[in-house]
Amino acid sequence: MLWNILLYLLIIIVSLGVLIKASDWFVFYAERIGRAWGIPSFIIGVTIIAFGTSLPELTSSIVAVVEGHSGIVLGSVIGSNITNILLVLGIVAVMAKNFTLNVRVLDLDIPLLIVAAILSWFALQDGEFSLPEAIIFLVALGSFIANTIANKPEEEREIAPKVSWKSYVLLVLSGVLIFVGAKYTIFGIQELATLAGVKEEFIAITLVALGTSLPEVMVSISAVRQNKTDIAVGNIIGSNVFNTFGVIAIPSLFGEMEIPPGIMHFGLPFMVAVTLLFGFICVTNRISRWEGLMLLTLYAYFVYELIEEFLNGGGG
Repeated sequence: MLWNILLYLLIIIVSLGVLIKASDWFVFYAERIGRAWGIPSFIIGVTIIAFGTSLPELTSSIVAVVEGHSGIVLGSVIGSNITNILLVLGIVAVMAKNFTLNVRVLDLDIPLLIVAAILSWFALQDGEFSLPEAIIFLVALGSFIANTIANKPEEEREIAPKVSWKSYVLLVLSGVLIFVGAKYTIFGIQELATLAGVKEEFIAITLVALGTSLPEVMVSISAVRQNKTDIAVGNIIGSNVFNTFGVIAIPSLFGEMEIPPGIMHFGLPFMVAVTLLFGFICVTNRISRWEGLMLLTLYAYFVYELIEEFLNGGGG
């Protein structure tokens, strides 16, 4: 049995790796083709790149709903949002020498992120997620994107790159690999949950959430190394907003959404609390290393609580 557990754990890790890498390729070639078609780089960043960093969560969630395992969706979304704020932001805050924030981020983006978290709590507290709620979430996501585009900065005219047929082939290939990676990730979760005697959402909120947050980790660390802290924060905010509105709403259009009780008792309230904490921290326009260490400590607490719940029988 141990070998079977290790096998399915390996399948999850490899499938997540394929899913994340294929998403990177998809974003790269989609951005390149978009620029070749004359689409401004800012618009590409707001849409393709923001969408791309959440592509692993979205794809795996759609596959989960189609295959009748929708309980995984909320675990992945909530776990990823918590991981983005506590782990990703905690790491970059500790790494950055001077983590200052743009005023516009504080005026609009962070309040919208807080609204998204609170709205998700109200929408899910009755144990159901209806079609009208899905439409409201998608309208909110569209409004976020439209507002970002409407307030875009001035940019210099760029020379459009030339793309060959290989770029189109690789774009399609990456899309296929994304589907395959998502399918086998869900397969590994199902089998591992059965063998280990735990609920699928427990694996989703821990292992899968951590794995699908890796793109945000790499993008944010790269931004901090270049002293572009606004990009790091913007990436986290954009990803969490898309996770909350898009990754919950879009998969629900493919089938009924299951709301696991355990998620409602701890995961969702903790996500809302963490999002509010994020807003409070940002009031001073900067995030200190001590605050970064506090976020990392809270992430360790989050993982500890999940493990304790599992050991006490709540995970199975």
